[in-house]
Amino acid sequence: MPELFTVLPPAEALQVLLDCLPASVRVERIPTADALDRVLAESLVAPTSLPSFPRSTVDGYAVRAADTFGATESLPAYLSVVGEAPMGRAPEVTVGPAQAAVVYTGGMIPAGADAVVMVERTQKLDAGSIEVLHAVAPGENVIQIGEDVKEGESLLQPGHVLRPQDLGGLMALGITQAKVAVKPRVAIVSTGDEVVPPDVTPGPGQVRDVNTYTVAGLVARAGGVPLPQGIIPDDFDALFSAAHQGLDAADVLVISAGSSVSTRDLTADVVNRLGKPGVLVHGVSVKPGKPTILGVCDGKPVMGLPGNPVSAMVVAGLFLTPVLWKMQGASQPPVRRVKAQLTHNIASVPGREDYVQVKLIERDGQLAADPVFGKSNLIYTLVKAEGMLCVPLDSNGLHEGEWVEVELF
Repeated sequence: MPELFTVLPPAEALQVLLDCLPASVRVERIPTADALDRVLAESLVAPTSLPSFPRSTVDGYAVRAADTFGATESLPAYLSVVGEAPMGRAPEVTVGPAQAAVVYTGGMIPAGADAVVMVERTQKLDAGSIEVLHAVAPGENVIQIGEDVKEGESLLQPGHVLRPQDLGGLMALGITQAKVAVKPRVAIVSTGDEVVPPDVTPGPGQVRDVNTYTVAGLVARAGGVPLPQGIIPDDFDALFSAAHQGLDAADVLVISAGSSVSTRDLTADVVNRLGKPGVLVHGVSVKPGKPTILGVCDGKPVMGLPGNPVSAMVVAGLFLTPVLWKMQGASQPPVRRVKAQLTHNIASVPGREDYVQVKLIERDGQLAADPVFGKSNLIYTLVKAEGMLCVPLDSNGLHEGEWVEVELF
């Protein structure tokens, strides 16, 4: 048995890896309609004001606000209706003193008018006149030119992850193309003589491949493109060949299993053979996932994940996810966290970070985090959980009733 490796705290280990990655981001221009969850790679400014004309926010009558001052139900203002502002084109009518024009929600305000009275606050006298039962102020119920965004105004900056509302906002301004970061391709190699494909019935001592699919899901959620390379036996030449081919075809290589300190440990040797500088970190002070390998081979990140499914997913979340977002130039990777009150004590050992899966439940009108305890090879501890919490490096554990931060899956 080899000597135990020297471990690093997770944050320090991640920084060692990030510091060795190229700073440049590969970019491409794609239709804005296809850019959801992509990382923007350019600064965008408004080519025009939005809206480009004054618009009504209600159905009613466009008026000169001064003509309604003092109007009440008992003492209404009387206005002549001089026409209608049609939807989808500029109105031909002009509103003068003591006049009004019919307008609809989203329609253009006619010249001369500076406010809109809701139809509910008017009463028809005849076909050509109305009573206004409530005064309006200048600008009331009107969206002004550029009120949403002004021409030349900064919209979004590089590193922003595009959301549904961002796509709508860009389309509203006619920005139908966007420059975004290219999706990183991630080759995923699963190893182990005991591992078989999911569609195969395992024999004695065999297990179905889990990690290829959990890692692929994490890659896709972090903006990458998973490239599964199949299941490779515990043989150095076979693993090196698969890893070499995977790294050639991808921007990142992930090897599942083979990272424990044992006589069957092949991953570190393979990584060191793939390119320079090779292994940067072998061992991280985290549970689960201590025997993690982090490396860079000729500018491409390479990771060796533990074989146990929970360990593999926790480690991939801690290291692979932030690496993929960095490769896309994301300024603030999307992470969802909630505060919840712990339902049970959680023991820990100072000197390592413990990651514990939790179910979220409502208790006494508050959100509670209920730990899902289990060994690191039990995938359904993850399936049954909504998120995970971190027991800090210098902590002996967390106490029931403590408020904790849960990162949602």
